[in-house]
Amino acid sequence: MPNLLSKYVVPGCRVDLQAIDRSKKRGAAEHKIYQSQVIDVLSEDRIEISMPMEKSKLILLPIDGEYDLYFYNDSGLYQCYARVVDRYKNNSLYVLVLDLVSNLRKHQRREYYRFSCALEMNSRRLQEEEVELAGRKEDALIPELPLKSSVIVDISGGGLRFVANYAYEVQSMILCRYCLLINGENKVYNLVGKVLSARELENRKGVFEHRVQYVNVDAAEREEIIKYIFDEERKNLKNHKTDKI
Repeated sequence: MPNLLSKYVVPGCRVDLQAIDRSKKRGAAEHKIYQSQVIDVLSEDRIEISMPMEKSKLILLPIDGEYDLYFYNDSGLYQCYARVVDRYKNNSLYVLVLDLVSNLRKHQRREYYRFSCALEMNSRRLQEEEVELAGRKEDALIPELPLKSSVIVDISGGGLRFVANYAYEVQSMILCRYCLLINGENKVYNLVGKVLSARELENRKGVFEHRVQYVNVDAAEREEIIKYIFDEERKNLKNHKTDKI
């Protein structure tokens, strides 16, 4: 498969996996994304990765399972489809062997890629007059209205996911206020978002998970958020390599 895999994917780079839903049924639940790391590039169409883990529990992905793969490197994100062909234990390391079933391609919509985190956020539902002027950003927002606290659990240039001990109505418009470290300085973002979903967590009664899509983020802010995500990913990768030494 002439896709120059080894040019863009190297041992140590992060890879995220999401199961491919062949049924494509409407209303099917969104497949979970698992995080892993490339161990070795065996050929231009075969790689070894570490078995993903969740809360210290090993996730045994099935043989012949097909996955959508996303690789991180300094030049961006790369995507392909792959099939699990083997899994084994090498000393204390659990390994998955995957064969690529599509060519590697650059993922152009990186602004929608989600970064797992734990960031404090304050929010509130917009007033009717604010909703009408949401496209004008914070100039249309009424200052000094009370905000409620929450925690962002993943973020992207297109939106975020947060948890809170309250729930907003789906399709409601909310103000999302949070802070990111940009170029060594803390910057406050006041972004308007639409609530796409809100559900109570099964294992945490009274805690609600929300998915939000930005409706007023400008190009400069989006690029800052994307840069923040990639900077944090690079830090995590460097720290992980240091821990192994």
